[in-house]
Amino acid sequence: SWMKNQGIPDHEFQGKPIIGICNTWSELTPCNAHFRKLAEHVKQGVLEAGGYPVEFPVFSNGESNLRPTAMFTRNLASMDVEEAIRGNPIDAVVLLVGCDKTTPALLMGAASCDIPTIVVTGGPMLNGKHKGKDIGSGTVVWKLSEQVQAGEISLHDFMAAEAGMSRSAGTCNTMGTASTMACMAESLGTSLPHNAAIPAVDSRRYVLAHLSGNRIVEMVNEDLRLSKILTKEAFDNAIRTNAAIGGSTNAVIHLKAIAGRIGVDLTLDDWSR
Repeated sequence: SWMKNQGIPDHEFQGKPIIGICNTWSELTPCNAHFRKLAEHVKQGVLEAGGYPVEFPVFSNGESNLRPTAMFTRNLASMDVEEAIRGNPIDAVVLLVGCDKTTPALLMGAASCDIPTIVVTGGPMLNGKHKGKDIGSGTVVWKLSEQVQAGEISLHDFMAAEAGMSRSAGTCNTMGTASTMACMAESLGTSLPHNAAIPAVDSRRYVLAHLSGNRIVEMVNEDLRLSKILTKEAFDNAIRTNAAIGGSTNAVIHLKAIAGRIGVDLTLDDWSR
């Protein structure tokens, strides 16, 4: 009855699966700054498929501004997600992830609850050029910052390059942790095809969000839980994918943490093999 104070009629809760939309939107997490709009497209897909969406916020541990490191709060974020999912009356969840540690944190929390789950990433930002060279965030910003401190380039040049490094919302457009974990989520089978590759500002990103809303309702009807998806074979596939794309070494610790939450024995020997 408390939900009625939001203007929700009785029939919305009759025989419909309740789909949680776990949103890591934050203005302090530039990678995820467009997630409010992304969530709306997920909701449309859920409603179209016969479910009822409820959006809720969780800790957004973005790498860009959080100090000393977002890794420090990954497990804290996963606890936030786990308790939000477990403690509320929802049948399935859509995880909106983007910046580095948000992907493993949300997957860890959802895996502990073992309900139907689908991942929607925010996508990479646009790349740019500076003085005729391709530049991308995530690597060039640190390189140029060090050059400023060393007196090799001026602050003016750095600021000019910065305009090309931060052209849109989205994750770093290099194969760092964010892009790597988006690929890991897809290779694990927790997201729709092409989820990792579509740029943040591409209209296909919103189409994918809509289709993910459709799919999560189907997953409830199929009782397709994470324990049926996150098998040892799925993690082996993710390891092979990481090797093929030259992904971040951070995938090692994140995949192991996700595997531990779902009861899969993943070791360093699996990576060596």
